[in-house]
Amino acid sequence: MKNLLLPMPQADRKLIWAAAAALAVLAILPSFGSALVVDKLTYLFILIMFATMWNLLAGYAGLVSVGQQAFVGLGGYAMVRMVEAGLPPFPAIFIAALSTGVVAWILSWFVLRMKAGEFAIATWVIAEAIRAMVSFDPIIQGETGTSITALNAYAPEMRRLTIYLLALATATLMLWASWKLLQGHTGAQAQAIRDDEEAAASVGISTFQVKQRIYILASIGCAVAGTLWLASAITFQPRTSFGVQWSVFMLFMVLVGGIGTFIGPILGALLFFALQEIFGDFGAWYLAGVGIVAILFALYLPNGIVGLWLDKGRDEPLSMRKRIQTGR
Repeated sequence: MKNLLLPMPQADRKLIWAAAAALAVLAILPSFGSALVVDKLTYLFILIMFATMWNLLAGYAGLVSVGQQAFVGLGGYAMVRMVEAGLPPFPAIFIAALSTGVVAWILSWFVLRMKAGEFAIATWVIAEAIRAMVSFDPIIQGETGTSITALNAYAPEMRRLTIYLLALATATLMLWASWKLLQGHTGAQAQAIRDDEEAAASVGISTFQVKQRIYILASIGCAVAGTLWLASAITFQPRTSFGVQWSVFMLFMVLVGGIGTFIGPILGALLFFALQEIFGDFGAWYLAGVGIVAILFALYLPNGIVGLWLDKGRDEPLSMRKRIQTGR
């Protein structure tokens, strides 16, 4: 008697081919799309990165963080400092994100030893503490902030195109890397820890190492998204870069799309982006609109958009659960 993994469902194969076709179109879109469209799509790619990383952290490893803005802001701050030291802005985007990963590694030795509620609160407190410390840097000028003037050396069209392509490539890489990670041993171990950490430890899973690995990866991912956002905005302000709204956005997108599913965060990011486009010009009504949608989902679709699909008896698209066939 042996167990064999079933091949990928045909529907998933078609979905991947459709995604590849969409990626090809998006790669050439700047050649015929307006500057406004390019800017908006860049922001959408950044939202997808945020949602994917928070889902990796909370949806698969069970680490519910409300302080991921710490790494969004730290990535931006590190980029400011590196550019100030003479590093070109575009390489600084990724080097700053990797340096943020070092900070995440240090923090992981403390926060990952906490229980769920303590972990969530600690992440927010750490984010606020880091924001306060960054504000004391003379370059940052308190809450006034500073601008990465080195980006003005590039022509606006070239800068816009470069950031767009970097955001598209990075979002694609994050989705692919998340897929490979979750399909492997780390993904299976993370889901076991999420479901029952004590049971996972009893069968020999190194729970701390698995959580640490995912915590650092999610932190680097949020930092990359934060530096790309800063590159498009140019101005760094601690209150904005370290704002709790980033974690709120992540939480909203993942819960609305479907936490613990691969495609859910993408759907959540698309819905959130659409809500911003619809309600963004209405000031406080924008927040009200987002809040109403969140309440409706909490009441009637607690498992998100993907949950609605599953309730109709359909298979989960691009599921991370291995399909096993028993044979002789």
